[in-house]
Amino acid sequence: MSIFDEELMQLKKTILRMGAMVENALKDSVRSLVERDNDLAKSVIEKDHQINALDVEIDEASIRMIALRQPCAGDLRFITTAMKITTDLERMGDLAVNIAERALELNEEPILKPYIDIPRMREIAQGMTRDALNAFVGRDQRLARDVIMRDDEVDDLKHEVLRELLFFMIQDPSTASRAMKISFVAQYLERFADHATNLAEMVVYLVAGKMIRHMELPAEDS
Repeated sequence: MSIFDEELMQLKKTILRMGAMVENALKDSVRSLVERDNDLAKSVIEKDHQINALDVEIDEASIRMIALRQPCAGDLRFITTAMKITTDLERMGDLAVNIAERALELNEEPILKPYIDIPRMREIAQGMTRDALNAFVGRDQRLARDVIMRDDEVDDLKHEVLRELLFFMIQDPSTASRAMKISFVAQYLERFADHATNLAEMVVYLVAGKMIRHMELPAEDS
């Protein structure tokens, strides 16, 4: 194995490590809300700098490889895709922090309603992230497209949460503050899933050379 191949493998491993940290941050942030665990929420916030550090590390390694190795064709596309993926992962980490911050606020107030759709949104978004990263590593366009299709499930759940919260606010205006904070959590989860979709779209670009962001998903090549 050449030095360049080893560098590419290390880059891939670092991206997977960053992705695992982001997944854990999302899981723990929602758990801190559901279980009213302030220590867990604070841990998510405190660990965010580790995700940011990996973002910088990956960017620096990618730029160094481009400058020193002058990769061509597929290797260059892999490196540039890696840089875009880590940008999304860093933002996903920020969204997990946002959820943890809302959890700290909501945990100080009486529970408005059982958290049912919020954990489900988390589960889908986390699965999308994991599968998008697996698709990246395996250059699996079919799995990436499956991830993209799942984004609608998260959108639908968010709308359901917002409808329920609106009902609470209409019935009892004193619940407005708590309802708004929960609505923010639902929106953060929707954005998290949107970023997971971005990861999957970048995999399609990596494998097929087709940029499909902001476009209707094209039919899969036979």
